[in-house]
Formats: sequence, structure tokens, C-alpha cells
Amino acid sequence: MEKWFNVGKVVNTHGIRGELRVISRTDFPEERYKVGNSIYLFGEGKKEPIELKIKTQRPHKNFHLLTFEGYDNVNEVEFMKGSTLKVPESFLGELPENEYYFHEIIGCKVETVEGDEVGVISEILTPGANDVWVIKTNKKEEVLIPYIEEVVMKVDVKEKLVVIEPMEGLLS
Repeated sequence: MEKWFNVGKVVNTHGIRGELRVISRTDFPEERYKVGNSIYLFGEGKKEPIELKIKTQRPHKNFHLLTFEGYDNVNEVEFMKGSTLKVPESFLGELPENEYYFHEIIGCKVETVEGDEVGVISEILTPGANDVWVIKTNKKEEVLIPYIEEVVMKVDVKEKLVVIEPMEGLLS
């Protein structure tokens, strides 16, 4: 059975030429939304996804605007609002060393190099120069860990374990 990964949510139409406003949920929007790529539309209440070929894409404010081959006006894409865009696991490429897909990191247990349990990674923020991993502690607090070599010592996605060397003040 094919495993699917969410890469975007269609929130509205944009203009009259069939553009869709998409909230991106992918680590690599420039790769996922590349012109000519296939992407699959999962509509509410639909059993089978619709394969779509990306015709155009451009970033716009906090969204990506996409058009698809064969859908040239707003009336033809209206039904797509509220749908989810996904890709099958087979579309995920190999990543360079020390790079990970979000789904590989979220859910990992985090502990210090001394073996003290910190919590579980619940979210990844991408504010700028480096990613920030949000860790939910056992006390239901959130700790923010920058994904930098000085802090993250080891990532084992198979064991779902991340080992960190917290900088002074990071966990207090």
C-alpha cells in the first residue's frame, strides 16, 4: 500500500485563469512544485486522488500559486478548494548527509548527551538561517532547539532518537 505525504492545502482560487492559492506543507517547495511535476489532489469525500501536472507556480505572500495542465479558468478549479495536495513516498528523493525530511524528525525522542530525556519533537520551524525544532517536554512545555552542529550531536531516524548538547540556558 502506497504511503502518501502531504505537500500542500488548496485554500482558494486566485484570479480568473485557474490559479490556486496553496499553503505549502513541504520541506522543498521549489522541488515539489516544479513545472512539469505530478502532484495528487485528494478531495474531501473522494475515494481516488486526481493526478495533476504542474503548469505554473510562483510564490505569493505566504502562499504558492499553482496552475495545472488542462485547468485554464477559475470555474474548472473551483472544486479543488479545500483539497489536499500529496505525493507518494516514491517521489521522495535521497537527501544529502545530515539533511532530513520533516516526517523523519517529527516524533523523535530527544535526550541530552548525558542521557537525560528532554521530550519529543512536535514541530519544525523554518524561520531563517537554520531550522528550529520544537520539543514538547514531559511537563507539556515547549523547548526550541536550533538545528546546528553545536547543539544536535546525533540524529537516528530509524531509532527515532536525537541526542543534543544543550547550550547554556537552552533547557532552563
